Amino acid sequence: MSIKPATLFDKVWDSHVVRKIEDGPDVLFIDRHFIHEVTSPVAFLGMESRGLKVMFPEKTFATADHNTPTINQHLPVADPLSANQLKALETNTGKYGISHWGLGNPKNGIVHVVGPENGITLPGMTIVCGDSHTSTHGAFGAIAFGIGTSEVEMVLSSQCIMQPKPKKMRISVNGKLGKGILPKDVVLYIISQLTAAGATGYFVEFAGEAFENMSMEGRMTVCNMSIEMGARGGMIAPDETTFNYIKGREKAPEGEAWDKALAYWKTLKTDEGATFDKEYVFNASDIEPMITYGTNPGMGIGITKSIPTAEAAGGSKSSYEKSLQYMGFHEAEPMLGKKVDYVFIGSCTNGRIEDFRAFASIVKGRKKADHVTAWIVPGSHIVEQQIREEGILDILTEAGFQLRQPGCSACLAMNDDKVPAGKYAVSTSNRNFEGRQGPGSRTLLASPLVAAAAAVTGVVTDPRELIA
Repeated sequence: MSIKPATLFDKVWDSHVVRKIEDGPDVLFIDRHFIHEVTSPVAFLGMESRGLKVMFPEKTFATADHNTPTINQHLPVADPLSANQLKALETNTGKYGISHWGLGNPKNGIVHVVGPENGITLPGMTIVCGDSHTSTHGAFGAIAFGIGTSEVEMVLSSQCIMQPKPKKMRISVNGKLGKGILPKDVVLYIISQLTAAGATGYFVEFAGEAFENMSMEGRMTVCNMSIEMGARGGMIAPDETTFNYIKGREKAPEGEAWDKALAYWKTLKTDEGATFDKEYVFNASDIEPMITYGTNPGMGIGITKSIPTAEAAGGSKSSYEKSLQYMGFHEAEPMLGKKVDYVFIGSCTNGRIEDFRAFASIVKGRKKADHVTAWIVPGSHIVEQQIREEGILDILTEAGFQLRQPGCSACLAMNDDKVPAGKYAVSTSNRNFEGRQGPGSRTLLASPLVAAAAAVTGVVTDPRELIA
């Protein structure tokens, strides 16, 4: 009997189905569960009210990130709500024997940064977290997605979750990327073509030469942003780049276990002849440095382009006009030269060492613009240490920048790093919704190179003009 060709997504999903419910969702076993201080407290309260215990505490990993300050982390957290959530995480993990990397722990950092860098994230796994950007882990050939608070409780107590199986989409980008084009530009370009809802109901596999040539950091950036096109998650088939990244990390398999795992991981690719529900193909040569001009990640353009008209953008004209009004922009205006007040590099999208290397490559030998406030925030203490060891901190300091401590920082307005109302921030994070970085703040999503160019010139600048 011939075996039907299967996609990467099918192989991982189907191997984790515990039970199929007729005309309903699948019961899916979860290999790794990440938690943080924001979505877990209510889940633990729900468990206690029902007399439940954590089924497999060794499969859950906790870190503090959303509410953490990025300066003076040795001091008590001033905000009472943040302090209470951080304390609840410490108490709950201690009670149930769950690994906890709180403030002050050398492994602390953003949940979707510390998972991969410690070898917790592995190919072929199912991974969930009460956080939408769990899709990041799909870069390793894992099925990873965000879940709600009630589902966090379900996974803690049963190590399973009930999910309808998404449809399958493949997005291929063929060819080599040009000078100054980073993975963030690739995914912002894709979202601009599909819109912020273009992959709703699908799980996306990214394929093609552009992704095959990407580092693991770059692949994580792409998968991180997959939900910004409405997808349930994104994934990339594991290869030698993946295996080399994982090997030797603290919680990665070793010895015979490594050999066995590697043999399995090498089977995790879409079979020739496997079908997808929808496919898109793009050319790498069409992609230039990207920047957003509106209030969702789909409202993005090449940095040399002008803001499109409502008719050209499509969709609701009133909604489009409302977005531009919020941003203080107008149709047909160029983005180049627009004044920038804040620059943020960090988050689970662009808080890894490769991102800071790119940022430093532009600012080296230059000075930060006087009127720009810059938040330079590593995604973890491990990244922070790499920044110091590689001499990147010296470059940043010489250029007038200050390195902050790890945390989600200005990605979202849940800590002290908030952009003031009316101010413009070039941000390497993932969302530009109204008020996302602070009430009334105006966010321009971009790559670390575009952020660096803005930081030293004070305006939106094509980074290719500053690359030697």
